[in-house]
Amino acid sequence: MDFSRDEYYTNRELSWLLFNKRVLSEAKDKKNPLFERLKFLSITASNLDEFFMVRVASLKDMVHAGYKKKDIAGMTVEEQLAHVNEETHRLVEQQYSVYNRSLAPRLLEEGIQIIRHHEELDKEDAVYVDRYFADNVYPVLTPMAVDSSRPFPLIRNKSLNLGALMKKKNGEYEIEFAMVQVPSVLSRIVTIPGGKETRVILLEEVIERNIQKLFLNYDIICSYPFRIMRNADLGIEEDEAEDLLQEIEKQLKKRKWGQVIRLEVEEGIDRKLLKLIQNELAIEKEDIYPINGPLDLTFLMKMYGMNGVDHLKEDSYLKPQPVPELPETADVFARIREGDILMHHPYQTFEPVVRFVRQAAKDPDVLAIKQTLYRVSGNSPIVAALEQAAENGKQVSVLVELKARFDEENNIVWAKKLEKAGCHVIYGLLGLKTHSKITLVVRREEDGIRRYVHLGTGNYNDSTAKLYTDVGLFTCSEAIGEDATAVFNMLSGYSEPRSWNKLSLAPLWLKDRFLRLIDREKAYAEQGRSAHIIAKMNSLCDKTIIEALYAASAAGVKIDLIIRGICCLKVGIPGVSETITVRSIVGNYLEHARIFYFENDGKPEYYCASADWMPRNLDRRVEILFPVEKPQLQEKLHHILDCQMRDTVKASILQADGNYEKPDLRGKELFNAQLQFCHEAKEAARAEKEFGNKRVFIPEMHHEEPETARDVF
Repeated sequence: MDFSRDEYYTNRELSWLLFNKRVLSEAKDKKNPLFERLKFLSITASNLDEFFMVRVASLKDMVHAGYKKKDIAGMTVEEQLAHVNEETHRLVEQQYSVYNRSLAPRLLEEGIQIIRHHEELDKEDAVYVDRYFADNVYPVLTPMAVDSSRPFPLIRNKSLNLGALMKKKNGEYEIEFAMVQVPSVLSRIVTIPGGKETRVILLEEVIERNIQKLFLNYDIICSYPFRIMRNADLGIEEDEAEDLLQEIEKQLKKRKWGQVIRLEVEEGIDRKLLKLIQNELAIEKEDIYPINGPLDLTFLMKMYGMNGVDHLKEDSYLKPQPVPELPETADVFARIREGDILMHHPYQTFEPVVRFVRQAAKDPDVLAIKQTLYRVSGNSPIVAALEQAAENGKQVSVLVELKARFDEENNIVWAKKLEKAGCHVIYGLLGLKTHSKITLVVRREEDGIRRYVHLGTGNYNDSTAKLYTDVGLFTCSEAIGEDATAVFNMLSGYSEPRSWNKLSLAPLWLKDRFLRLIDREKAYAEQGRSAHIIAKMNSLCDKTIIEALYAASAAGVKIDLIIRGICCLKVGIPGVSETITVRSIVGNYLEHARIFYFENDGKPEYYCASADWMPRNLDRRVEILFPVEKPQLQEKLHHILDCQMRDTVKASILQADGNYEKPDLRGKELFNAQLQFCHEAKEAARAEKEFGNKRVFIPEMHHEEPETARDVF
């Protein structure tokens, strides 16, 4: 049977837009606390920004290059752009409908008013706003006029600006253009004091109200805010780059001035002003977005940090809990020697991973530390520990991936800092991104050299580890230790092992490993034996993998997929995907773990990985798949998958028509997997505190049905 037919696949970009709609549905959901809804709406806006800067920009580049190859669903680049434009305009309308009709009125009910237009200010508030402008804003602004001696200014990517048409006060009627950038160094949210309500006005409204003061010799005809998005996809010719670090630094400067691919303007903008901006930026009509509300809704994330609104936020989710096997005072190496340890972040704290590197840095018996870094936090304790290790004379090798998108600048800073401290720094590999998450510590012990390894599905970033769901494994398995050494020898040189003990790596072996595992389940199903696949990941768009899943499904394999974002596979196709289910969980935490279960005829195998089932992960990145073999830890992974399969609150189910719908709750309990994991982490930490190693915590499943959906929070 031919499983490659175009109609069996969904376009990647349109699938991503469906994901962002699922995030938007969390902003719509009245069961969520108000400020959580604001946060979700802000996330949809920042998601859309990145989508344009990278994905839409890439499609436009393909059009300009005359690219003719069709996508996974048989669509040309031009067709993809047309569909994306149509769906994105519809999505933006939905965003502002949620903001204007639901969230802004709810804020007002809670005594918080976002003043939409400066004309709405009463006399007393207007006096305060004008004084605030004079004291705090005016000194920072740079008004820019356009005439024969001053060309149209270069406008920075994602900057918010005010454009104005004006004419000279001396009676000449020649209309001129001017603009001023809304400074990002100042808070966009200006709180007006006094009164019982909390009243805020956005900085662009403060500037627009006082724009006349920036152009004293002119009469302002009109002024409106606008915002642009530029192509931010770096074009790095690695083969020709003598120094990758210098080449990326050079390309980062170009990112600010890439081709304009999107223009947001306030709805009702003066036609003449819009035409002038459109012509100067050389932007097509379909790439102009008239906005009915404040431009750039990411300001709502700043509002999330306001004082006095904790009662309007989610309080059921707990801060990360201690890992029972690794209490604060424990010797990390001694505990790992007792047996493999599996951690589930952010329900369990990331602190043991930081402590692992810190202890290694100070331990006189540690000879070497080797680590890959893809994205790290702004003030990374991991990097500080690696610096200390090098200063303590240990052999420290760090691969810092300079090509981690939108973290390039940050990673360049860390790479230079680590080099200065005496670490051996590798700047990624030619033509590939190193996305694997692995740390190797080599230690001299009484019985010889022992290797301790940490493998994870998430980055070594202590900040995002509080927000992203990931799993991490500590082990001192000799087989995995040998493989870890081989990984770093590959990254630092050209040494490829003849065989691997436990690990599988992309881009050389990982895809084939997945295909063999899927095909094995297919063979079992054909023999009438038990066959089942559960796979949890961020995205699925690799056509070869999807074809293998279709073939397995046609043979009768039950396949359950938990995919947060993009899914190019279709369910419910007769004879092709009737045994496949796909669910997406969008909750307070960003689902980020990659976990894979293969029934294997009653001898289940469990794996975790840094890779999604995407061509970029399997063909163009260094990724690692690692097995979890200890039965107790396999139970933990099975429990994670089982809870997510049972989720009826934050899950959406892919339908045969390509849309996602919430589960049918008739006869079912309300069950929130993320909240369940919070509860279990707290109970496990409490049990460890009370009983120490005398008690093993078994997750208690709660089946009592809450009275309302709100009770699950």
